[in-house]
Amino acid sequence: MNSPLLSLPGAVAAEGQDEGVAAHYGDLFREQRSLAAGAGFVDLSHRGVVAVSGDDRLSWLHLLLTQHVSELPQGHATEALILSANGHIEHALYLVDDGATVWMHTEPGSQDALIAYLESMRFFYRVEIADRTEEYAVVHLPAGSIAEAPEGTVVRETAHGRDLFLPRSGLKSFADESGPAIGLLAYEALRVEAHRPRLGMETDHRTIPHELGWLGTAVHLEKGCYRGQETVARVHNLGKPPRRLVFLHLDGSDVRLPVHGDSVRLAEDGPEGRKLGFITTAARHHELGPIALALIKRNVPVDAPLIAGEDATAAAQEVVVAP
Repeated sequence: MNSPLLSLPGAVAAEGQDEGVAAHYGDLFREQRSLAAGAGFVDLSHRGVVAVSGDDRLSWLHLLLTQHVSELPQGHATEALILSANGHIEHALYLVDDGATVWMHTEPGSQDALIAYLESMRFFYRVEIADRTEEYAVVHLPAGSIAEAPEGTVVRETAHGRDLFLPRSGLKSFADESGPAIGLLAYEALRVEAHRPRLGMETDHRTIPHELGWLGTAVHLEKGCYRGQETVARVHNLGKPPRRLVFLHLDGSDVRLPVHGDSVRLAEDGPEGRKLGFITTAARHHELGPIALALIKRNVPVDAPLIAGEDATAAAQEVVVAP
């Protein structure tokens, strides 16, 4: 589903996981500076939108999610995960309840699998599950934005800004009134700077929440009764997840950024050394230069110089998840 905002002047389409919206509109660093200053909006209309309504929606979701949502206040935003039986992350959800319906957005294309799982767990509960992706588009307004949400729009407000569940038919008129439009590359660069993980980028098939710092935002450690909870409790009590998320300052003299999946190694071992992890997201930041997030083995010394990618780009690490 391609966004109508790809027709805006200067729009360059994103690829891969973010296909369907703009990577940028012609000036990456200007867009980053605008977003950091609280101006403009980001078109996230490629993300999946799922709605759960019914009298039992909160108590039912409470049984399935890692987050405590049985008493979620109206209008209060939260994050939650759905785990496999082994505790591996399968879905990351960004939720808000409007008093009648829990609205959530998910990674592009993941809504079908999410809905299939939710339907399989519905049983006798009074809930209705709906895919609203064709009707609603997600738009992000940065923290500090003075832009007004159109009347009737569901708003999910966090410290990082507001996510609007906007009727898709009103996306173009919203853009005309609330510009400038900001591309995904600027949004992702600020996400990397803030050390915020993203499903499908910072995760693979065996990632558990502890490795990414998601315990602090998406997992409630005093609730149980959800799939994968035993793994969460065991690893939390032992304090030894196998890997940890790290923030990297990359050598700015290299022309090419490492890409998702590129190997991370100890600098002293060189390009042929043992692989210690992989680059998850790399970006060019308007102030910090080239930066990245990576998932590496827990026992890598926190002060060890690293190299990343085919070009053996020098990388200095900052701790995100403590070993």
